[in-house]
Amino acid sequence: MRHKWKAKAGLFLAVTFVAAGALGAAQPATGIPDEVIQLTQFGPALGVAAVALLWPGGVRALLAGALPGRRPGRPAGSPAHGPGPAPSPYGAGRALPLLATALLITALSAGAYALATGDAHATDPRTLDHSFALIVVAQLVGACGEEIGWRCFFQPLLRTRFGPLAASAAVGVVWGVWHVRVFAQAPAYAAGFLLATVAMSVVLGLGLERVRANRLLLAGGFHTLINLGMLLFMDEESGAVLPMVLFGAACLVAAVPWVRRAPAATIPAVAPSGR
Repeated sequence: MRHKWKAKAGLFLAVTFVAAGALGAAQPATGIPDEVIQLTQFGPALGVAAVALLWPGGVRALLAGALPGRRPGRPAGSPAHGPGPAPSPYGAGRALPLLATALLITALSAGAYALATGDAHATDPRTLDHSFALIVVAQLVGACGEEIGWRCFFQPLLRTRFGPLAASAAVGVVWGVWHVRVFAQAPAYAAGFLLATVAMSVVLGLGLERVRANRLLLAGGFHTLINLGMLLFMDEESGAVLPMVLFGAACLVAAVPWVRRAPAATIPAVAPSGR
């Protein structure tokens, strides 16, 4: 029983990696453009579904804070209130800081890139191959497909055994490694990307700590703004090292205030019951 969390984590990661690879291989046959949505983003959702087949009660407990309207006594991954004022349990006080941090990351990245190259690198949304409104909606759906796994399941699962900062950093490392194609690029590119995923995971992990509802929408909104910012203001998809390194550095800078203001609560939450 004590090590059941390892079995859940192992199954989730195995299915998430395999499913993402299969979905990525199948995407060209679907005709769905990568610019609109990447099917690999639904790998984590399938990972959660696989774990739910074996431990439905445990998964329900971990996902209890993902959606609006849920009022659990205390969600997995949320320790008893420590020193300082308690944040809103339903995320009302976290939406603006989280979304503002995503915008800050884009501004820092794009601004530094423009200064370094002398070019604004801005893309007019009207020049994209598909409707920008469609891209925004699809990006939100895809981001939620990822975040139901990373921030709504895996983060709370690790929080049953580790403190918020350690759990967030661990999720960030795995999240980064999951983007396997990144490692086909230059080492500096991959390093910048891993720095970004760890830093953003720390922001999301600390930002969602003790939030009892709407976690999926908050994480998905943050993720969507990041993706849209990169689409419109950066060209890291070309494999260029500089924009990715600057993006990683911007994420690190944006994460510092969250770490400095993190609550002192480091005791892991009690593991959820249920099969």
